[in-house]
Amino acid sequence: MWIARKWKDYEVLDCSGGEKLERWGDYVLVRPDPQVIWNTKKEVKGWNNRNAHYHRSNKGGGEWEFFDLPGQWSICYGDLKFHLKPFHFKHTGLFPEQAVNWDWCAEKIRGAGRRVKVLNLFAYTGGATVSAAAAGAMVTHVDASKGMVSWAKENAASSGLKDAPIRWIVDDCVKFVERELRRGNRYDAVIMDPPSYGRGPKGEIWKMEKEIHGFLRLCVGLLSERPLFVVVNSYTTGLQPAVLAYMLGVEMRRFKGKVAADEVGLPVLSSGLTLPCGACGRFEGV
Repeated sequence: MWIARKWKDYEVLDCSGGEKLERWGDYVLVRPDPQVIWNTKKEVKGWNNRNAHYHRSNKGGGEWEFFDLPGQWSICYGDLKFHLKPFHFKHTGLFPEQAVNWDWCAEKIRGAGRRVKVLNLFAYTGGATVSAAAAGAMVTHVDASKGMVSWAKENAASSGLKDAPIRWIVDDCVKFVERELRRGNRYDAVIMDPPSYGRGPKGEIWKMEKEIHGFLRLCVGLLSERPLFVVVNSYTTGLQPAVLAYMLGVEMRRFKGKVAADEVGLPVLSSGLTLPCGACGRFEGV
């Protein structure tokens, strides 16, 4: 498993009964997690001294219960600074397990010996974008949500990257890739973190299991002659690491390199175990 171990401002304190107890900087949150199917005694004091608790509804969705949590706060990962806030469907604006991919991509960028153009699709609030830009890449950040792109710009600015070569695009990712193909634009690396289910700005329906292979094939058409890497993340239960590895192996076979895939996870302080947080496939060029 690829584990995000380098956090100082974030940690999973405990897990039990379908929920995880997390420290985000100075604040402790309780949020639901479908992977936590076990029940253990909740002895860690944060369970009873939390700043906010997201309660899942039996009818779908849920709502926050706030005790002492600001509307917005920030945490750091190394030199990167991210703004957080609680919003619908339990999220805070950051997936901390993805730090293991940020570090991997940054290492490849720094060691490339050339200027690297990165395309970050379904780019959300820009964790991968700011990490790649800090490593020296030129980044194109694409997300269909104008609000998410604005949030990502704030994260870039707070990380000292306001003037970094980042192109901010509000667009449906599929349509953007199709246009880039027609324009003849090329990239040395692609990162994608597609949703399990979503709708584009004009109501286009996206279902991960149905769309991901064809979309990956489109994106491969945007790669330069010597691609540095491709990273595909999945939070869809049915898409196991082996499936991501097979897709990448099929679509990247004309390039020299290797494919690997695994679960990504976060260490749990109370037990020393690792909480699985999705799957990831990587192609690494040579």
